[in-house]
Amino acid sequence: MKRVAVGLGAVTLASVVLLLSWDATPASFPGSAHLVLGTIPLALIAVSYLLYQAYVRPSRAQLVRAVILALAFLCWAENQRLGDGPLSTLFNDIAIGLFVFDVFLTMVGWPEENGKPAELL
Repeated sequence: MKRVAVGLGAVTLASVVLLLSWDATPASFPGSAHLVLGTIPLALIAVSYLLYQAYVRPSRAQLVRAVILALAFLCWAENQRLGDGPLSTLFNDIAIGLFVFDVFLTMVGWPEENGKPAELL
């Protein structure tokens, strides 16, 4: 499972190279290429991270965190795919909320690690 996750991660990195190539020479790509090129790495890293989690067998709480992060990336990917518009804005805002929630959970120490309790304040 780890090989599959890391292999997909490598494909994801290659897709980022294509995205950055678009930034360097946008005229070399079809008109709507950026929508696809911006979507692919975000969606692929979400899937590869979840596959990696299957390999490391996290606790239930850590799996919840992994799903939150993967959903944030998938919402961001959908935002990229849709371009401008109200639905795109909604997926962008959901992604922002999930990323903020994930960082907040890190700050409060959830899930607790090494038997160390989470402290809210």
